[in-house]
Amino acid sequence: MFALLSLFYYFYFSIVGIYIIFLPKVLSGVGYDASEIGIIFAASPLVRFILPFLFLRGLTLNATVFKFSLFTVIASTLSFYLSLEHFYALLLSNIFMGLGMSLMLPFVEVISLHTIGKERYGKVRLFGSVGFIAVALVLVRFLSSAYIALDFLFVLSLLTAFVAYRVLCHAPDTSYVKEKNISNDIDIFKDWQLWGGLVLVQMSFGSFYNFFTIYETDHGIGLDMTIYLWSFGVLIEVGMFFFQGGLLQGNLLNLLRLTALATVLRWFLVFAFPEHLAILFFSQALHALSFALFHTAAISYLFQRYRHKSLSQQFFSGITYGFGGLSGALIAGYVYEYYPKYLFLTSSLMAFGAFLLFMVVRQHKA
Repeated sequence: MFALLSLFYYFYFSIVGIYIIFLPKVLSGVGYDASEIGIIFAASPLVRFILPFLFLRGLTLNATVFKFSLFTVIASTLSFYLSLEHFYALLLSNIFMGLGMSLMLPFVEVISLHTIGKERYGKVRLFGSVGFIAVALVLVRFLSSAYIALDFLFVLSLLTAFVAYRVLCHAPDTSYVKEKNISNDIDIFKDWQLWGGLVLVQMSFGSFYNFFTIYETDHGIGLDMTIYLWSFGVLIEVGMFFFQGGLLQGNLLNLLRLTALATVLRWFLVFAFPEHLAILFFSQALHALSFALFHTAAISYLFQRYRHKSLSQQFFSGITYGFGGLSGALIAGYVYEYYPKYLFLTSSLMAFGAFLLFMVVRQHKA
């Protein structure tokens, strides 16, 4: 099971790598402006945001829904070939891709946490980071046209769907079935400081995920060097995923506070020194804290805090990566179009807001 999960994360995050590193640059080259790119990349997180509420209304994250997600990812990436140069068609393709990806990952995350455990989760999840960096280093050498990126995207979606189906077939414990009779104990309004902090951290990544490549190349950093910056951050992330097990034995809420503070510093450095390579590499090193440790601490804290495990992961995907990603993409698009100098200062302020909210969250008692 460890090997199958490793392959899944490898291929899944290879898709994510193409999507966030190369597609914004591809769309910019095709002729889309910053606000249009922001709207297009807000489509996927919008779907993530809506999905958890559908689960509250009766939708069940089961094997049938999971298989549907695999088909949707393949069909949507195939549709990119026809929709690339048509704004509304491309927006629709992104919506369906977001639907498939948003259903797929939480399902596998629950299987991982049940079968691998939070202490070993990082060691299987790090293969996602390896896939992310591998596709970045390979595709940058072949990206002679927009359609090369789409070829990579489609082939990797086929591989991801195949491995995901094998994960489903070999899962020793269908934990989502066990939870059918567990009442929903997730109250976002009661725990608004926690969820608000999680959302703000992800909002702060809107500038990075959607505009970092464009931002740095606009400041005179070459595309190759920008890819090396992406790759360096992911290498540091891999190291954190491998060695973070001991840290997760401690206070998870304190880890969320620490990682939010590291994110404040990271975005401020990118804002203040957009052309200083040494500082940019240091800011990318903070990816170990602001993404790798934050992600594992967050899903582990929610897994520990709530009895309805699968719904907590669906809400994390939907509220945090969904609403947070949606808002972050839209804000980043308009900030970069009208106030480009302050793009990452805005992100730094968002992360600081997250830190303040985490500081007032009460420690959960199991």
